Amino acid sequence: MRRIIHNEWRYLIRNRLVQWITLGFAVVLVATIFLGNLQQSEQAERYQEARKHLRDQWDGIEAMNPHGAAHYGTYAFKPTTLLSSLDEGVGSQTGNVLRVEGHVQNEMVHSEAVQMQAASRFGKLKSSLLLKYIVPLLLIFLAFDSVSREKKSGRLKLLMIQGAKPLPIVFAKTTMVWIYGVFLLLLVMGAFTLISSLNSDVDLGQRSLLFFLSYTLYFYCLSAFTVFFSTRWKNATAALTSMLGIWILWTIFLPNIFLSSVEKWHPLPSRNEFQAAMKEDRAQGLDGHNPSDERGKALEQEVMAEYGVDSLHQLPINFDGIRMQADEEYGNQVWDKHFGELRNVLARQKRSLQWGGLLTPFIALQNASMGFTGTDNYHHQEFLIQVEDYRRMFIKTLNDKHAYGGSTTGDWGWMADNDFFRSVPEFQYQPTPLAQVLPGYLPDLGILLGWTLLTSFLLLGGAKNIRGL
Repeated sequence: MRRIIHNEWRYLIRNRLVQWITLGFAVVLVATIFLGNLQQSEQAERYQEARKHLRDQWDGIEAMNPHGAAHYGTYAFKPTTLLSSLDEGVGSQTGNVLRVEGHVQNEMVHSEAVQMQAASRFGKLKSSLLLKYIVPLLLIFLAFDSVSREKKSGRLKLLMIQGAKPLPIVFAKTTMVWIYGVFLLLLVMGAFTLISSLNSDVDLGQRSLLFFLSYTLYFYCLSAFTVFFSTRWKNATAALTSMLGIWILWTIFLPNIFLSSVEKWHPLPSRNEFQAAMKEDRAQGLDGHNPSDERGKALEQEVMAEYGVDSLHQLPINFDGIRMQADEEYGNQVWDKHFGELRNVLARQKRSLQWGGLLTPFIALQNASMGFTGTDNYHHQEFLIQVEDYRRMFIKTLNDKHAYGGSTTGDWGWMADNDFFRSVPEFQYQPTPLAQVLPGYLPDLGILLGWTLLTSFLLLGGAKNIRGL
């Protein structure tokens, strides 16, 4: 088998057409890595400059009412990562800037997809795009006549007369094509490793390794399936047509059909419905600026009883800050309720979509590719949670200063000094560690491994097809 692989590889690398195609693909694949990293670096630099500018403005506040500063707010920027140069995932659709302020939880803005030209909204040229769509086609065209060509030339009979067994021949053909795909994948990973060497860590290395593993399994499935058809049909054209039909079903029709079905099984509310439900529940609680609010009146009585006074103006603290913080805490409960329901629906969609990998390994590959590069919707939701946790701390710090910093109720002209504003920490995003999310992607790896075993069994059947030659 080793000799057959060696001979097949020699035949492949001596083919001038394959040489030029390989060179072209290698240049494009490596270029996408470097260009993607350049874009990521420029974007990270712009975000860093914007973050520093905003922080300098915040630190430059000489004196301001804390509640005014809560409306002034700040911004949180979703950081780009080195791995996004491999697979951008949902990054260009979700936006990357989030305003942090009092009374409201804002949505992400500045989505790159909105700013693209219409012809570019299918996605930017990333390594994952080539690895998912173009390289598989190349593997199919290399493998579709791998056995039928030998049948037609009579070389297959000669090999068997010389003692070669059908099964080693079939697996050797598959392995040769698969090695070629892995070679192109190694070019991508090599370029990525070269770029990321200055910023590497254990988590990055583990994610890169799992990314590599996912694609190697997928390439094997494609190679084995194509070689199987080459053994099944005497006509190479029939083998090519069959595999191209399978590839179209795998990558275009089945993923879209299954995704549409999942969205119907677990429907998400529209943006307007979600915002209306949030607004309705929010209206049932405290109004941070309405002294006549019934819940606010009950809070007044509670605080006055606590301090043993008969009116708000007798309080040694500023009740306005307490009322606003109570309003924030009620709003937080509303956000937790609706956002939690949204996350549950998204989690059910993800689990259901993973079952689609049983119909097509392309779905499992997509899930694994985005998951291991940290660019899928789950990682995006983790960012939103971190920002919301920061927003709550940020606003509570300002409200507590307004309530207990030295002003009295109704004194909206009171101002905190610069030292206070400098003491308020800025947002620091903590990347989600792989160990936390890995269990969610093990089913995708398991499905890819299952497809690997299935296509290997198909090769056993393919070997029987040529045994009687």
